[in-house]
Amino acid sequence: MTRRRTDDQHTEWCARDHRCNLAEHRSPEIVVDLPGHGRAVLTRVRGANGRDHAEIRLRVALVDIEPAARRQLRGLLTDVCDMVTRAAVAGRPRPRKAA
Repeated sequence: MTRRRTDDQHTEWCARDHRCNLAEHRSPEIVVDLPGHGRAVLTRVRGANGRDHAEIRLRVALVDIEPAARRQLRGLLTDVCDMVTRAAVAGRPRPRKAA
């Protein structure tokens, strides 16, 4: 038997529709579209354990010359690694200053 959520269990930012299922809440998607070049889709997700996450899907057009496409992929992975690292550091609690 599937239990349905009631509206009072939704977060203030969640979509409150079919996207909320499997014990998680999902926000409406934020889309950045650069036609012919790429697209990014960001969704905020709160899991069953109460932890919030950012889910990011990227689609980037690659050139059709293999060495250049590999350079693009390497640069993309480097940028994604940097982005995840910055987000992790920004999310850490700051140490308290001694009084």
